[in-house]
Amino acid sequence: MHNISSLKNTKIAVLIVAAGRGHRANTGAGAGLPKQYRDLGGEMILTKTLKCFANFAHIVVAIHPDDTKLFTQACKNIDKEIMSIEGGATRTASVSAGLETMRDYAPDIVLIHDAARPFLKSETIRNVIATLDKKNAAVPALPIVDAVKTLDGSPLDREQIRRVQTPQGFHYDKIMQAYDDIADGADFSDDIEVARQADMSIGFSAGDPENIKLTFEDDFMRTDNMISITGSGYDVHQICVGKTLFLCGVEIDTGFSLKGHSDADVGLHALTDALLGAISAGDIGDHFPPSDDKWKGANSSLFLKHAAELVRAKDAVIDHVDVTLICEKPKIKPHREAMRAKIAETLDLTINRVSVKATTTEGLGFTGRGEGIAASATASIRVPT
Repeated sequence: MHNISSLKNTKIAVLIVAAGRGHRANTGAGAGLPKQYRDLGGEMILTKTLKCFANFAHIVVAIHPDDTKLFTQACKNIDKEIMSIEGGATRTASVSAGLETMRDYAPDIVLIHDAARPFLKSETIRNVIATLDKKNAAVPALPIVDAVKTLDGSPLDREQIRRVQTPQGFHYDKIMQAYDDIADGADFSDDIEVARQADMSIGFSAGDPENIKLTFEDDFMRTDNMISITGSGYDVHQICVGKTLFLCGVEIDTGFSLKGHSDADVGLHALTDALLGAISAGDIGDHFPPSDDKWKGANSSLFLKHAAELVRAKDAVIDHVDVTLICEKPKIKPHREAMRAKIAETLDLTINRVSVKATTTEGLGFTGRGEGIAASATASIRVPT
């Protein structure tokens, strides 16, 4: 499967459709605002959606002409330039306008996403991109688990039906031609339907139940019906003879190592404990006892991934993680971005929701004397009430 960061030679553009009025979600708190600009956990929904695509350089957002000030506000804390274009009267018209603006950029792949899906995970994006290796179009989809009937009670074969999501991915030249060929005024429910009518090959990738589209007021009530919890973790490992060590999933050539039963990754151990603490699930030793030879020399990313799976098994959402490494050496700054990327990949978070920093004890204590490295971590999650 593709790693998003490895696609350096593939030009990928993102088109976010945000020109709608969202009238079906206009009865509760925030009524009067289009849903993509409503507040959700202290941020506009569109802001959260934009952050899901933090790794992509070329992002175009189709907006309503009345929403220019709201769009500017949504982009205020986004650390990159986001292009906006005037959307059309229908979703199809907005997508067509957005694709047209990309002709000069000429991407290889375009991902088209609904602004009101702010819970998108990087894994879902990777699934779509990987499917495009063999297909001209890709759509994340979920199976139907309930029995399905027509309005007259006749049964439908649920094995032949899927719930589809966004982002929907396409080879740009193919979908651009498909939109060029549709009739003026045509209005399609999504872009996969345009691809189907153009006889493009379509692949279904794994969707995500959490990747919901905020449509009705009940959707907002469901997301608001969660409370935030923060867990903390702390770990220490002794410096020992060796050549390299692991910190936050990254191997560093230091001329020394850390002593431990696993790979002794003090940063990931602290973060694992923070996630376990947030759900009151004990500590890392309860789940991976050092007395068990099974974990001897184990990659600590396994521990962190296990903790994340336990969090999500409780229908909780990981919002943000923060690791502080306490050491005199090695210097952390040259490796910090690689550490953030590794943690983000392991937890399936966008990198903007991962913080790694370092400090020293000014020569004091065991870390100051170079006898060991310590780490503290916090993890913020949201759990259903």
